[in-house]
Amino acid sequence: MDLQLTDNAALVTASSSGLGKASATALAREGANVVINGRDADRLEAAKAEIKEVASGQVVAQPGDLTDEDGVKALVETTVDEFGGIDHLVTSAGGPPSGPFLDTDDEEWYEAYDLLVMSVVRLAREAEPHLRDGEGTIVNITSRSVKEAIDSLVLSNSVRMSVIGLEKTLSQEFAPDIRTNAVLPGPHETERIENLVEQAVERGDYDSYEEGLDDWATNPLDRIGDPMELGNTVAFLSSPVSGYINGESVLIDGGSTGANL
Repeated sequence: MDLQLTDNAALVTASSSGLGKASATALAREGANVVINGRDADRLEAAKAEIKEVASGQVVAQPGDLTDEDGVKALVETTVDEFGGIDHLVTSAGGPPSGPFLDTDDEEWYEAYDLLVMSVVRLAREAEPHLRDGEGTIVNITSRSVKEAIDSLVLSNSVRMSVIGLEKTLSQEFAPDIRTNAVLPGPHETERIENLVEQAVERGDYDSYEEGLDDWATNPLDRIGDPMELGNTVAFLSSPVSGYINGESVLIDGGSTGANL
């Protein structure tokens, strides 16, 4: 299927690894020109080189911290300067620390809100006039925790709900010029999970990496997700092929979440 993304301009945050990187890869493979972002310049350049191997569009790396307002503005400005505008914004950010409610202090709450919510607020605000010019799209990568709370993830369970409220609001206020959707991933075989499994093997919790990975596959499909499966969904939601999808939150978790809606 041709997703009709050739020569479109996309900005994908937190895309030096994980699900952000997979989303940037899927967009670049479909012909979009992509700006990728991360805080570690070396890791970002490595991701750029990897994405360029499959890209039919251009790939530009722009380091930056999503909790820094000037850094967010620079991301948008770089995309506009490089590609003449922005057609697609994909927001991603690293997860907040795990832990139960009583072990979580005020500073951690504020830091989680700044990273997960205010980064999306600032990105959407800065990108809006450019997205409107191009009849653009916003896709927010959040977590399945907004549908079903996960043990010991009080920050993710609570704060990410604000992103969904924002996404739904923007889907109404920015329409019909801009479509806004969200994806809600369950476990995928990202570098973060790979590291967690490898550490568990070293501790003796599992006999092998494969055994440890199987423990994450608690869904009817009996396997963990491939990051590119999420990336491909993000590319689809960014494309005119999905032009009647707006204001939706799409679970990508192999069917593990028990919520009916």
